[in-house]
Amino acid sequence: MLLRGIISLVLNAVALIAVAQIFDSFQLEGFGTALLASLILAILNIFVKPILVILTLPITVITFGLFLIVINAITLMITQALIGPDFIIEGFGTAFIASIVISLISMILNSVVRDIR
Repeated sequence: MLLRGIISLVLNAVALIAVAQIFDSFQLEGFGTALLASLILAILNIFVKPILVILTLPITVITFGLFLIVINAITLMITQALIGPDFIIEGFGTAFIASIVISLISMILNSVVRDIR
């Protein structure tokens, strides 16, 4: 169980680095920063995201769940604010698109690792 969590953190860090390579307005200082960002995102997804989902439930239902992408972008922006100058996202639009790409890359990487085991 612990190993699965560590692997997931590392894979999410790889996804963050991949997004930093794709977008000029999304910058990470290095793998250590990506790993820290992955850890902070995991903590925010455990504690903050459920609160945001409950508070925005009506709009999430109206948009058929698409508003959850906005919540993911918000958690990404909070992570960036907590880390500081080593992790820079220039604007909410970048965070919005980056959250989609990070989710897709993480999903693909997790499925590849799951198939290997």
